[in-house]
Amino acid sequence: MHPMTHPRHPANQLARIRHEWGGDKDLWVFGYASLIWRPEFEAVEQRPATVYGYHRALEMRSTVNRGTPECSGLVFALVPGGSCRGMAYRLDSERADAELDRLWLREMPTGVYDPKWLPCRTPQGTVHALAFTLSRSSPSHVGPLPDDAILKIFRTACGKYGTTLDYLLGTAASLRGCGILDREVERLVELARRHTLTA
Repeated sequence: MHPMTHPRHPANQLARIRHEWGGDKDLWVFGYASLIWRPEFEAVEQRPATVYGYHRALEMRSTVNRGTPECSGLVFALVPGGSCRGMAYRLDSERADAELDRLWLREMPTGVYDPKWLPCRTPQGTVHALAFTLSRSSPSHVGPLPDDAILKIFRTACGKYGTTLDYLLGTAASLRGCGILDREVERLVELARRHTLTA
């Protein structure tokens, strides 16, 4: 099968998502990590939101943004199981099409994620939002790592946008700023602090 015709090709995934959205109504996007502190799109509304059936996990290999092919880093992904508190962002229907293109360039250059429409519970009711999930069968999914392996990554991995450790600290701070306490995120921050990698 030619890569361009494969259903997982980023352009084909975008066409599917655009078709499912319809293009004539507001577009909701679920943020769970860097989309909260570096959204790069204009939202007309944002709400605290909870997704069930997926959780935030520092289990995705990064060989560009937070690491290199020789020294890979880690980033958060939405992995099946549990639940995740994050933020739901509403993009105005008139701008959403262009914003979706920009979002795709950022999140899906290699097609690593499985974009899905997930029900997000918000204080004002449930909305269906676009979320970038990661399959456990993906080659980019590393699974749970022992703390010594994570510490080594914190000490060494650095990519185009900085270190894995800075990414963790930025995510932790933005979650706290939204009133979200993620125990595993805080445990990893404490792990780094205990080993004097951060103040």
